[in-house]
Amino acid sequence: MSYNEAELAIVREAADRDNTALASWVGSAGLDVATERVVPVSVDARDVVGELIQARNQVSRVGSDVSQIAKALNADGTVTPLQLEAALNTVEKAIRRVDEATRQVMRERRPRS
Repeated sequence: MSYNEAELAIVREAADRDNTALASWVGSAGLDVATERVVPVSVDARDVVGELIQARNQVSRVGSDVSQIAKALNADGTVTPLQLEAALNTVEKAIRRVDEATRQVMRERRPRS
C-alpha cells in the first residue's frame, strides 16, 4: 500500500490521534471496513446523519409533549388552544427537519455518473 505525501500525513495524524502505530492503525482501519464494523461516510453524510439524530430526538420530545397534552385534555381540559398550537407547530418543524434530512440522504445515495 502506498500513499502520496498528503495522504500519508492524514493517515499519520489519525494514527497519532488514536495513539497507535501507523501500520497498526492502517491494518485495523482496513479490517474494520472489510468486516463492516464501520462504514466509511463522507463528511457531508456524517452531517446529514447528525441532523437526522437531532430531528429524531426533537420528534421524540414533541411526542411526549403531545401525549401529556392529550392526557391533560382527557383529564380536565386545562390545555389552552395556544399551548396546543405551540406543540403542533413544534411537531411540524420537526417533521420538516426530518423530511429535509431524508431528502439529503436520498440525494447522497444516488449513483454518480
